Amino acid sequence: MMAAAAARPTLALLASASASLGAGRRAWARLAVSSSSSAGSALPRLRGRRSVASAAGGAVMGKAGPGAVDADAGMNTVQRRLMFEDECILVDEQDNVIGHESKYNCHLMEKIEAGHVLHRAFSVFLFNSKYELLLQQRSATKVTFPLVWTNTCCSHPLYRESELIEENCVGVRNAAQRKLFDELGIVADELPVDQFIPLGRMLYKAPSDGKWGEHELDYLLFMVRDVKLNPNPEEVADVKYMNRDELKELLRKADAGEDGVKLSPWFRLVVDNFLMGWWDHVEQGTLHEAADMETIHKL
Repeated sequence: MMAAAAARPTLALLASASASLGAGRRAWARLAVSSSSSAGSALPRLRGRRSVASAAGGAVMGKAGPGAVDADAGMNTVQRRLMFEDECILVDEQDNVIGHESKYNCHLMEKIEAGHVLHRAFSVFLFNSKYELLLQQRSATKVTFPLVWTNTCCSHPLYRESELIEENCVGVRNAAQRKLFDELGIVADELPVDQFIPLGRMLYKAPSDGKWGEHELDYLLFMVRDVKLNPNPEEVADVKYMNRDELKELLRKADAGEDGVKLSPWFRLVVDNFLMGWWDHVEQGTLHEAADMETIHKL
């Protein structure tokens, strides 16, 4: 929590300069959050990039080499940076941290099928004061699941001190705040970390195409908050608030294959298993009553 609080003034200042800085503001925002070190009081300081992996007995594979970069020469520059520089948190099926690995390796189906790259993730469901859910369509440049419709924001806590804090899911909440700024331009002051409500965890595996896919232990975070949006086109193609009936129509189109509508597999799993019941709690102001962070749902 302290790490997120320390980052807020910097993030807010960066957001105010977004018109002149353009896409570069996301990179600076990433730097601002990653440099926050006050979380160290809640976690032993990490001794090098591979310390946890080494302790796990070599559970982590090596980083993708130069050949992999050449093979993916068509990848968008921003996406390539994220795929090779971001380090996801590897966990076992009980959500114990066992190492870390590049986002690139974590999303290769050959490595997913080998069973070594289950990683921690989060999915944010942000509602406005009219209890409409904010959806995003992922950008066409996304490496996995481009142009699919999904929940407000979906990403990964990274292997850094502020996002490894497990108490009260603080690390995952910090990551959600960071990524909501990266993708949707929502400044930190509008998304207090302590107002993200973790409702549950699910473990799933899903292919994107022949090469890429997901294998995630996903934290499901809810919040009701009116915010200002400034979507990043490198991450997001479109956004839309939807009420229940509008979401049901989107589901119908996806099922019928109309208008090219596709949904992310993790969003569909949440819709089919949890969302409508949790939406009742959103409207009633009783979200905390719905929370179950002990169970890991294998879907």
